[in-house]
Amino acid sequence: MTREPRPFDLQRIGRGLPVAEADGALRAALAGGSAVVVAPPGSGKTTYVPPLAAAVTGGRVLVTQPRRVAVRAAARRLAELDGAALGERVGYAVRGDRVTAADALVEFVTPGLLLRRLLADPGLDGVAAVVVDEVHERSLDGDLLLAMLADVRQLRDDLTVAAMSATIDAGQVAAQIGGDSPAPIVDAPAALYPLDISYAPGAGPRSDDRGVTGAFVDHLAAVAADAHAHDGDGDALVFAPAVRDVEAVAAALRRHAPRAEVLTLHGRLPRAEQDRATAGRAPGDPPRFVVSTSLAESSLTVPGVRLVIDSGLARVLRRDTVRDMAGLVTRSASRASADQRAGRAARQGPGRAIRAYSEADFGAFRRADDPEIAHADLVSAMLMLAAWGAPGGAGMRFLTPPPEGASRSARRALADLGLVGPDGRLTADGARAARLPADPRAARALLAAAEWGVVPREAGEIVAALEGDHRDAGGDLARILAELRGGGRGAREWAREADRLARYAAAPAAERTERADGVVVALARPEGIARRVGERAYLLARGTRASLPPRSGLAGAEWIAVHDAQRAAGGAARETGAVVRLGAALTEEDALAVGAPLVETRRDVSVVDGRIRVRAVRALGAIELGATPAAATPEDARAATLDLVASAGIAALAWDDGARALRARMALLRRALGAPWPDVSDAALAADLGGWLLAAPAPRLPTAGDVRDGLRALLPWPDAARLDELAPERLEVPSGRAVRIAYPNPEDPTAPPVVAVKLQELFGLADTPRLVGGRVPVLFHLLSPGGHPLAVTADLASFWNGPYGDVRRQMRGRYPKHPWPEDPWTAEATRRTNRALRAGE
Repeated sequence: MTREPRPFDLQRIGRGLPVAEADGALRAALAGGSAVVVAPPGSGKTTYVPPLAAAVTGGRVLVTQPRRVAVRAAARRLAELDGAALGERVGYAVRGDRVTAADALVEFVTPGLLLRRLLADPGLDGVAAVVVDEVHERSLDGDLLLAMLADVRQLRDDLTVAAMSATIDAGQVAAQIGGDSPAPIVDAPAALYPLDISYAPGAGPRSDDRGVTGAFVDHLAAVAADAHAHDGDGDALVFAPAVRDVEAVAAALRRHAPRAEVLTLHGRLPRAEQDRATAGRAPGDPPRFVVSTSLAESSLTVPGVRLVIDSGLARVLRRDTVRDMAGLVTRSASRASADQRAGRAARQGPGRAIRAYSEADFGAFRRADDPEIAHADLVSAMLMLAAWGAPGGAGMRFLTPPPEGASRSARRALADLGLVGPDGRLTADGARAARLPADPRAARALLAAAEWGVVPREAGEIVAALEGDHRDAGGDLARILAELRGGGRGAREWAREADRLARYAAAPAAERTERADGVVVALARPEGIARRVGERAYLLARGTRASLPPRSGLAGAEWIAVHDAQRAAGGAARETGAVVRLGAALTEEDALAVGAPLVETRRDVSVVDGRIRVRAVRALGAIELGATPAAATPEDARAATLDLVASAGIAALAWDDGARALRARMALLRRALGAPWPDVSDAALAADLGGWLLAAPAPRLPTAGDVRDGLRALLPWPDAARLDELAPERLEVPSGRAVRIAYPNPEDPTAPPVVAVKLQELFGLADTPRLVGGRVPVLFHLLSPGGHPLAVTADLASFWNGPYGDVRRQMRGRYPKHPWPEDPWTAEATRRTNRALRAGE
């Protein structure tokens, strides 16, 4: 007989928690199937809402926290209040560590772990409610999880979903998880303790291209030590951006405050050290410093803190779309983040926050952090969505949709890894990789390592080493592995992770004898295979360049596999604009073998001195392996012409006078009559090269004759027959001569057609000729017998009756051999001199 588990004592758990005052509203919302809980730090939402959800739904509750240390801390706190051992009724599960019973009522997990459970069990059988906490952090896994839970709720209307945060766009989240109608929004009260905020800027910059400056590290430690010495017996929480900065500040604090206990808190610490920092100090212990990354900003409470020292810096993920690189950079935090950090000092009583920067700096901070999905490498997300049956996230509801460019790049990377097919759906290897608790690139390397003779333990060691922070290793993975295998800093955690990862790798048929690190990196990132193109510069298969750091152990290697490269400035980047942060040497044989799926023969088409030059290039991605000359084909000509026009415009084509004149005539008809006469502007012709010029290209660049023929092909039928009638090439003047009409530039919408003719050839002409069926008048440029301009007119009658008299007086002495009659109306129009006219009588 199965015994019903005893209910949580909510009165005991909620004692002293402000969020418990909203119990009625919370119960009503949870009973309806969805809720958005907005409650500030210190209100107790993480402790109170999960057991309340278990009481309302009568079933098992999964709760996500964005970080593993927060998962364990939240589970430990609730278990203590419940009075049961951790793991019995309240448990947790993180990667590589699970303490929970099969019938536990509340289980805390990371979003990443819950995502993988969803892939294995899309219906979440046996789960009554999911509570997603700290939604405001907008992590990539958190955004994916909310979108997938919105899908699950369409299939399981009995599943309760709650989203919780300190600060959030509650309306948007409510619409996402609520189903047919938005989820109720519950605002819980705040714990209002006095908080004093002051500013203590340093003398120099806080950071530079390499990260936090040494001077600022010392300033941060000095401010913290001085404030701690004057603020009584409370603990101090110091925020630094990256793991190495945390360690540097902790070392400086030990110098400034040698009698104090200084602890560090970040995601790479052993579990015992993390738990020690988050458990609070025992009675009688001296006050302490806890130096933390943003991990302690909102997702967990460090008990006893009454003083916060904030660097105002954060480590944020940024993607370089031009170079197709993503990485963490140090930059100013947001104002929302700075406020969250300051609030840590007043969660359990009055507190003080010191910002180690100026108030003007704070005012220049951006308002809030961008969602991670806007800048992240989306390879893992795209694999997850493909496994979910929604390649690219099609049809799913996201708070922020994945950017199209980054999504496309990620899907291409998955295809290069062999994890998705041309349709974006999972391959067999992709399905296996999606089930592994590892990044898709690492999963692919683990799955494929055996084919290259790499034993599971070595594969696990290499992949585990890739996850660390090794900015001081000169980018050389071999050096890092040697230090870890020799028991260097972080060796114990690395060995534990290597053991975990090795379980997913297969045993090879024959063991590899030479170095395996480069092969494993290349398997994980084939687009990172690179060849030396300078002293320290390398060209990567994906088409970007990066330089080795000075004194790197990889210096001189002809081929390397790059795991991480980031944009950089200064000497380290050596004109490539990027630096290799982590990589391994490769033999050419391994580079070509592992990179074989990227090897192709392509045609390199260029225009040199007006002629098409074609090379058949064998290349590994962007890395040229060899080339031979080749004869141009019509497709080569098409590509070369398109590139030529894209770079230099329509004017780069072979225009002659005939082609230019035809285009100008067509442009005038378009301007005067509109459709069906074609648009022959620069933009229109450039946009439709394939339609009018390259429909049947020859294996060469188009000639002027091709341009004329292409333009004529645009003429509409049957209107084309009237081209010469409406816009003739020449105009017959009274002298009997046919004079060429100069039609205006197609890009000039107001210029008229012009006829330049000697004045004497127009004697007797009263009405100015008009083109396009009488719609467009001709503008005459009247010339002297020597061809010099005398007048410009579109009204001949007015000219003969007025200005002609002045022109006659000025010109007849200069040109006495030519007729200048007093009455131009009755004079004979002619090109001849007076003598020739008399001789012809």
